[in-house]
Amino acid sequence: MNKLFNTSPNLSRRSFIVATSAAGLSVGVLNACAPSEKPVDYSQLPPNPEVNAWVHIHHDDTVTVRIARSEMGQGTVTGLSQLVAEELGCDWDKVTFEFPTPGENQRRDRVWGSFSTGGSSGIRRSHQYVREGGAAARMMLTEAAANQWDVPVSECTVEKGVISHKGSRKSARFGELVVAASKLMPPTEFKLKDSKDWIISGKSKQRLDTADKLTGALKYASDLTFPGMLNASIKDCPILGGTLKSFDASVPEAMPGVKKVLQIDNAVVVVADTWWQANSALEATPIEWDGGKLASYSSDEINALLDDGLEASETFTGNKGGDVDAAMKAAAKTIEATYNFPTQNHATMEPMNATALWTPEKCEVWCPTQNGEAALRETVTASGHPIEKCDVYKTILGGGFGRRGMSDYVGQAVKIAKEMQGKHIKLQWSREEDMLHGFYHPITKCKLKGGLDVDGNITALDIKISGQSILAALMPQALVEGADYATFQGLLPAGLSDRLEDQTLKYSFPNFHIHHAMRNPPIRPGFWRGVNLNQNTLYLESFLDEMAHAAGEDALDFRLAMLKDEPKMAAVLKAAADKGGWGSNDGKHRGLANIYGFGSYVAACAEVSINNDGTVKINKITAATDPGHAVNPQQIAAQVEGSFVYGLSAMLFGEITYKDGQPEQRNFDTYNSMRIKDMPKVETIVMPSGGFWGGVGEPTIAVAAPAVVNAIFSATGKRVRKFPINNRDLRV
Repeated sequence: MNKLFNTSPNLSRRSFIVATSAAGLSVGVLNACAPSEKPVDYSQLPPNPEVNAWVHIHHDDTVTVRIARSEMGQGTVTGLSQLVAEELGCDWDKVTFEFPTPGENQRRDRVWGSFSTGGSSGIRRSHQYVREGGAAARMMLTEAAANQWDVPVSECTVEKGVISHKGSRKSARFGELVVAASKLMPPTEFKLKDSKDWIISGKSKQRLDTADKLTGALKYASDLTFPGMLNASIKDCPILGGTLKSFDASVPEAMPGVKKVLQIDNAVVVVADTWWQANSALEATPIEWDGGKLASYSSDEINALLDDGLEASETFTGNKGGDVDAAMKAAAKTIEATYNFPTQNHATMEPMNATALWTPEKCEVWCPTQNGEAALRETVTASGHPIEKCDVYKTILGGGFGRRGMSDYVGQAVKIAKEMQGKHIKLQWSREEDMLHGFYHPITKCKLKGGLDVDGNITALDIKISGQSILAALMPQALVEGADYATFQGLLPAGLSDRLEDQTLKYSFPNFHIHHAMRNPPIRPGFWRGVNLNQNTLYLESFLDEMAHAAGEDALDFRLAMLKDEPKMAAVLKAAADKGGWGSNDGKHRGLANIYGFGSYVAACAEVSINNDGTVKINKITAATDPGHAVNPQQIAAQVEGSFVYGLSAMLFGEITYKDGQPEQRNFDTYNSMRIKDMPKVETIVMPSGGFWGGVGEPTIAVAAPAVVNAIFSATGKRVRKFPINNRDLRV
């Protein structure tokens, strides 16, 4: 099978060596003489260059780790910094971080590899070369010390930023050795630490960005200010494919603070001294839109399109084994069910925004982005400048969830700045604009049919998915003979492609067929956190629960029987069930779900109870995860908790409906999320088995909903198959 995606970070051995030697290890001339009576005032010394692409050692031995991946609350910068610091052997208490720019990455032969952060890949797809970066710096510093003392390198030890030689009782700080180390050739071979020897990695270290978040010192893109900066608000056609017919600029131009009213593509823009002035003027602007052919489009048409796919005979096969038709005919009992998963918005807390400066000489952008290189390409296109004259400065993200992998808002900011030359322009979308112009979670429906023999064993399983293809809309070149294999996340066969090897089906079914009837409504699909793994897990795990009930089998035993050849998957399922109280006779009701996604094995056991009025309350969810390696266990637990907030919000409230060609939900009053008072207790079991690197943030989202709906059935006898469930009667 052809590879569907390029998995290489484009980081060659040559680029690593060139970048390391070009940047040099010189940190300026440090005073290595006998200590003076007064402590050195490091602030008076000239700033130091970096050690190599990943490590910059300052005069006071502070280590700045340079991280290409984005930080949006998931803790990637802390985890990657731990890995670098582990191999470097520095003092963790002296570690900080910074983001290099994609322009610098371009100029340095892409030494940092990919700047894209999504698919729970921040650590699992860059751990190797960032660890090598830390190891290279340690090896050069150690060699410099050994040369200085005329002792074998093998006799030198490194601990908390100090290199020592026991025989001669000599020692030196990293900073004292940088000048000598800079004259050495970077190593080309690396011996990385075994995880059992980790001191910094594998431990629950405090995140590097937490303190600044608590004090307010950490700046998000929406917090940025520049001297003379102007603010912009934008309103694009609310109907996809529609156009701007006309607008009356005289109304906003007469309002306080307004500097300019513009048309950018199909959008009206107001630039003013403050964003409130800009947005107020924009809201007062008379605008006439031409909705085009989708002006009357509605959710009813979307549902009809997907229903047609459920009855289609022509489908794309994602995974298949045995003879399903024959096995189904021979089954002692058959079960059928249809589930749906709606269109959903990313709804990041920080709406889309970017600040741009355009001059005839250059174009610079400051923005929250999940893909700095994509944002740079958008900047180049919109600015008209060559890439050498453009750059993007990443900030911490106030939520990403896949939405900020797109760069449409960056291009808008640059185009506005080009009209306001020499001025920093901060474009901030309103919440309503953000809700209207998303790249939404793909909408699908699924028809499932299963066969059981007289002993209650599964003999046949047919899973037909009808709905959107993300790749058809965003990456058609990745389709394989028209098929979108990303649609089958969590349900794929092994060996399909390197990129999709972390989304394979772990259950063993004797006869099965998993296929997709592609039906693409005129809605922009996007990579919404976890993407297709979410609904596929909901479909499969809910239906397996239905089959277990029909067979009269315990839901845990029913699943374990099909996981005999998958000990890691079985282990996390049993761990979640045991810790979650599965089988307890305590009046509580429980449900299970498990999946293999983004390279990790995850499972959940949800516990619900019945209130006095007969309604269901979600009390607790116990989660177990085996990501292979656990760089920061506390951070993993926090990610699991956050993923359940996201997954349960989607299950309970998440739905974008269409009327007159546009989304009806415009703000959090109509697009709700979990509240603290309703959030169940989450208990996380981190059980890394080693030998592989899996993701953390996204896979556990997928097991939240099916575990809860299976528990709801246990409590009420009702199957929830249509989502969200906020308008469902969940009384006993």
